[in-house]
Amino acid sequence: MSAHKKLVLVVIDALKPSMLERAIASGRAPALERIRDQGVYVDDCVAAFPSVTPVCAATITTGSGPDRHLIPSMNWYHREEARYVEYGSSFSASRQFGVLRSLTDTVYRMNAEHLSDEVETVFETLDDAGVRTAGTTYLIYRGRHHHEVSNETALARIVTSTLFRRTIDGPQELFYADLYASRKTGCRGQLGMPGVRDQHTGCVGAYLVEHDLFDFLLFSLPDNDAFSHKNGPHAQVTSIAAADRQLERLMHSAGGPDEFLEQYAVIVTSDHSQASVEDRIRLDHAFAEFDVATPSPSRSIGAEVALSPAQRSAMVYALDAERAGRVAERALQTLGELDGVDLMLSLADGGSAEAVVRSRRGELRFAPGGELMDLRGGRWSVEGELGTLRAEVQEGRFLSTEYPDALARIWSALRCPTAGDVLLSAAPGYEFVDWGGADHVGGGSHGSLHRSDSLGALLWCGTGPASRTARAQWSLRDVAPMVREHFGLQPDSQS
Repeated sequence: MSAHKKLVLVVIDALKPSMLERAIASGRAPALERIRDQGVYVDDCVAAFPSVTPVCAATITTGSGPDRHLIPSMNWYHREEARYVEYGSSFSASRQFGVLRSLTDTVYRMNAEHLSDEVETVFETLDDAGVRTAGTTYLIYRGRHHHEVSNETALARIVTSTLFRRTIDGPQELFYADLYASRKTGCRGQLGMPGVRDQHTGCVGAYLVEHDLFDFLLFSLPDNDAFSHKNGPHAQVTSIAAADRQLERLMHSAGGPDEFLEQYAVIVTSDHSQASVEDRIRLDHAFAEFDVATPSPSRSIGAEVALSPAQRSAMVYALDAERAGRVAERALQTLGELDGVDLMLSLADGGSAEAVVRSRRGELRFAPGGELMDLRGGRWSVEGELGTLRAEVQEGRFLSTEYPDALARIWSALRCPTAGDVLLSAAPGYEFVDWGGADHVGGGSHGSLHRSDSLGALLWCGTGPASRTARAQWSLRDVAPMVREHFGLQPDSQS
């Protein structure tokens, strides 16, 4: 791979473009400023839907949507196992389902069982091509190399001897919290505690650069998301500056920004944005008259519905196959009267030929194929009230500024086999309370189809197209193909 620059894919969780621009303007993000000024900057890269981290991480690393990678949300109902899967909406939510079970689902099962075998991650594609791969702590890490649990620190030895003992498949060099470490770097992650994760990534990244241990590195900086959840998205300048310091650390390990950018190409992406939260939506209260599946599978036998709140998105599963249509319709009637619910999404008559979007502004139906084209070249047939999605048609183009890439994102989410029968997107300012009773009122959140938490930042330097105009609308689905193309590999058809 000597013909190609080494490539670093930087994922800054919840990076909001307006806050990135403010951080750069205030002089607090010099590394990101250098990448922007020397490369290409996109300020409206569209997230997957639901715009929550597990779904978006799977889309970034595979180039596909949830209909193909099969990760439907932060919390979802596993029909085959008759139980909820909880990837850590909050600590209180994890406690409801069992902290060990939640951690096992997040650390192991997400990659080994839940992520579809029909899609390849960029780690797998590059491993197969002989590219030296590396990754820091990230939800999606599946690769071709086996890794045993770490025993480098006393804390890691305690945890891995009692809870985490499995061998996992990841990139050639893998550093996941303190649970897995392919090298003794001396870096400490405190088992992935918020506020420490970016520093652990920076430490590991610097070690990898200094010892020339990768051709491709996924450099994950997640702390911006936790900071923004607590303090609100408009406080992000502080957490973006902290992330930027770890990028500077990476650059200085190569001799400085000039030397680094001579040797390395860089892609920087957010997985989603964040929006301010002012009020909460209680699905548990709204569905008080339903028989709802609980966190205890043994107490949920015969339940009518399962509820899966996930920040500014949610899903409702109709569990009785014989009555699914009637239960879903009853659920839609209940949701239509619930303050804070903006969009209700479902497949027509429980089938897969047509999607239905309902809001207080009307109803719209659509399906792939037809005369209308979206900004990414997809074709659709659309009937009903365009105002449902605040959309308009111009010269044969379906346009919705409020809900970017709306039709493709909705279709992919609804066609995901593990998703609910009804998908929900919260109105601006609202968030669904999770199973632990937690919310981010007074802070920030994400998950909806709305532009406020769906449009993130995308930057690249030393790779990719020469201009953002190469696409009319950029999406997270474009990141994995960019990585593959950088190393001269054909873009996967799944993108």
